[in-house]
Amino acid sequence: MKKYYSLILSFIIIVIAVRLFPVIIDRVKNSKIVENNRSSGPKPLSYIILNGEAKKVPSFLMTNQDNLIISNEDFNNKVYVVEFFFTTCPSICPIMNKNMKQLEKAFGDRIDFGIASFTIDPEHDSPKILKQYAELYDVFSKNWHFLTSDKKSVFELSNKGFNIFSSINPEVAGGFEHQGYFALIDKKGYIRSRLDSFGNPIVYYLGIDQENSEFPEGTAMLLEDIPKLLKE
Repeated sequence: MKKYYSLILSFIIIVIAVRLFPVIIDRVKNSKIVENNRSSGPKPLSYIILNGEAKKVPSFLMTNQDNLIISNEDFNNKVYVVEFFFTTCPSICPIMNKNMKQLEKAFGDRIDFGIASFTIDPEHDSPKILKQYAELYDVFSKNWHFLTSDKKSVFELSNKGFNIFSSINPEVAGGFEHQGYFALIDKKGYIRSRLDSFGNPIVYYLGIDQENSEFPEGTAMLLEDIPKLLKE
C-alpha cells in the first residue's frame, strides 16, 4: 500500500514539475533580459556644477584658419570638443591632434559636431600658420576651427573659462606649458563628462595616450560619450 501511495506521489510531483518547468525557464530568461537591459544601458553624462550651477562655455570671439570670425554661438546646437595647443609644440600637441583626428574621422562629417582648437601662442600662430597646420593634419571637417586671438583673451579662456592650465614658460621645450585635456561640450553649451568609479565627474578627458592604464584612454571615452550627447 505504501508503495502504491509513493508511486502516486511521485507521479504528481513529475506532472507538477513538467508544467512548471517551462514557466520557470521563461521567467529566468526574462529576468536575464531585464537585468542585461538595466546594466548595459548608456549612462547619462554629468554636468559640471560650480556654485550651484551647471558650467557653460564662456563667450569667446576669435579668428579661425580661414580668417573667419568664430564665436561660441557658431557652436550652438553642436556637440564639440575643445583643446588648447600651439603649432610649434614639440611634445604633447602632436599626440593630442593625432587623437583629435580619430574624433574627426568618426564624427567629422556631421553638421552637429565640431572641434575648437585654441592656440596659446597667438603671436606666432596667425590664421595663415593655422591653415597650414590644418592642412598638415588633413582636416576635412568644416566645423573644426583652429582659433587665434590676443594673448590675454586666450589665456583667460584657458585658465579661467575652462580651468585648463596654460602659460608661457621659456624654460620648457617650445616655450609654453599646458595641460593635455579635451573638454566635451553639449549642444546647449554645457561642459559635460562621465563619472569616475566614485561617482564624481572626471570633468575633462585626457587628450594624450595613457600607457599601462587600467582605464580607457580619453579618446576612447569620447568615442563612446559623444554619441550620447548627439542623441540629446
